[in-house]
Amino acid sequence: MDTSSPRKLLSAIRRALRNRFPLCYGMRGTAPINPAFGSAEGTPVDRFYIERFLDRERARITGTVLEIGDRGYTERFGGGVTRSDVLSAAADEGVTYVGDLASCPEIPSDTYDCVVLTQTLHYLRNMSAGVSELARILKPGGSVLCTVPGISQVSRFDMDRWGDRWRLTSLSAKELFSESFAPEDVSVDTYGNALASVCFLQGVPAERISQTKLDRQEPDYQLIVAVRATKARHA
Repeated sequence: MDTSSPRKLLSAIRRALRNRFPLCYGMRGTAPINPAFGSAEGTPVDRFYIERFLDRERARITGTVLEIGDRGYTERFGGGVTRSDVLSAAADEGVTYVGDLASCPEIPSDTYDCVVLTQTLHYLRNMSAGVSELARILKPGGSVLCTVPGISQVSRFDMDRWGDRWRLTSLSAKELFSESFAPEDVSVDTYGNALASVCFLQGVPAERISQTKLDRQEPDYQLIVAVRATKARHA
């Protein structure tokens, strides 16, 4: 008796169910469905929220812009950019400055209209020093657009190279940036809810979650903490 066809059918049904109900299947064990944040199958949930934040703030990504890591978001969300620089911890093609955000004297003060800083600040041993440098290198009236993780797994790639140290809340982010910027010039938003957080930890990409569920924001489940801090103009 040939059982290959029923087996193939059963296998196809299981695959369809896994795709339709990833959490039901993935949470039967202790390992995540996808340990690479879901990036292999779509957009990681944290990046979905980061890009929503940058899209909302795109008018600030203009003039002279510094992005940390690469210039991908500057190119995607910027408009009227006259100079696009990159600060990175490692030398690579397109990198303007190689160094540490917590101490980058090679970057002149009052240089940038905008600094785009996504998912990087929490790697620094001294986050306060990093925020102080951001305030120094911004032009008066310039803004930093920063995102940090609230709920997240450890990034093993970063942990093994320079360290994955901190997770922030809306309160700690406000307090941190208010050390170097006027508190009234610091705006903090949070993105996420319980379902989005579980999906992110399991590696379920944003494309598998309904837009309605992603849109719901629950302040006690801060998957992403987003900060806009503007440097005061000189009197």
